[in-house]
Amino acid sequence: MSEKISLITWMANIHIRFVTWRRGNKVGTDRFGNTYYRCPSKIAGVKERRWVIYAGEPDASKVPPEWHSWLHHTTKEPLPEGNSAFHKPWQKEHLPNLSGSLQAYRPPGHQYAGGQRVRATGDYEPWTPG
Repeated sequence: MSEKISLITWMANIHIRFVTWRRGNKVGTDRFGNTYYRCPSKIAGVKERRWVIYAGEPDASKVPPEWHSWLHHTTKEPLPEGNSAFHKPWQKEHLPNLSGSLQAYRPPGHQYAGGQRVRATGDYEPWTPG
């Protein structure tokens, strides 16, 4: 793994890694280092199981759209990654979910951003029942 993961995440992955070792057929990896697996069903009419083992901490937003469609049985095979036909010029690169981290957005006046709010401009009138 390229990123460090927490002990809790590592322990939670023990079962997933065991099942992957026993039954998983590797399908591929994406640009973030996530590895995708499948386990074909032996029961008629039951879809095959598909799953991902994340590189680093689990973050579902790290799954590219090409692989997301495959994981959810929208396509039979994963779409080619990095294909310019699917990538639009206005799309931004992936940014992980920063909620709860030190890089999360903190508006002016937030306790972690100094706690000093800009004074009211005087155009606010509180509602009074009347």
